Amino acid sequence: MPLDANPATPIDHLEIQVGPHTYDALACGPADGEVVLLLHGWPEFADSWSAVLPALGAAGYRAVAVDQRGYSPRARPPRIADYAVPELVADALAFADSQGAGRFHLVSHDWGGMVAWALAGAHPERLKSLTVLATPHPDALNRAAAEDSDQHHRLDYVRFFRRDDGAAEAALLADGAARLRAAYGGKVPEALVEGNVRRLSEPGALTATLNWYRAPESVISVPAGRITVPTLFLWGSEDVALGRVAAESTGEWVDGPYRFEALDGASHWLPEEVPAEVTPKILDHLGRHA
Repeated sequence: MPLDANPATPIDHLEIQVGPHTYDALACGPADGEVVLLLHGWPEFADSWSAVLPALGAAGYRAVAVDQRGYSPRARPPRIADYAVPELVADALAFADSQGAGRFHLVSHDWGGMVAWALAGAHPERLKSLTVLATPHPDALNRAAAEDSDQHHRLDYVRFFRRDDGAAEAALLADGAARLRAAYGGKVPEALVEGNVRRLSEPGALTATLNWYRAPESVISVPAGRITVPTLFLWGSEDVALGRVAAESTGEWVDGPYRFEALDGASHWLPEEVPAEVTPKILDHLGRHA
């Protein structure tokens, strides 16, 4: 469903001020609804949730998806250290604060999932529920990468992205951004891909987003800890980056109510590829923990 496709649940365009930075955001649903914060991954923006937002709004939630640090042009600090996970977690909490939400639901995908695991571990008192698409708990992924050669090699792209010599940016944008386009594996609608490529081709944009990979001390050094909040984890069986070993072991780090579902035949790009499949599962999870 494209933006503004459902007139009953129009999508609003917001600006959220956090310190010196201004973040662009999309929101749907009544202003007094329970807040659902949606965090995108790489190389995506808030509109990766454009097929999910109207359903959340129609269900009475105030759903807010934000172009995160480095993705919003007016929130693009220059240092790699500015993209460390604690900074990204602080941003997410500030996004919820901007909506007047003491406690909120958190829905996330890909790198947004890493931020969500870290936030849930450090600030469980802020969350009503946690939903993560594609991204295993960081400790599960770390262990899988150390013990499973398949998962280790699936993360070779991360090792390449962590180079700060410009090689990754040059490779991704060469030949009309052919490698950047290929990253979506043909699973994301063409209009979204072209929009992403256009925005990431702006000066400094791609470097800022790759700094998310460069800021941690190692490939998967994302502090998350044990998770006590009600958690839904959805993973696609055809995910080329994040394998089954880490996905199936994620529950070992969750002490609260936990549900894991493997979506057979789905790839990494769950919000854009199979929104009709994931949205009812998200709504069910939110409803159980409202």
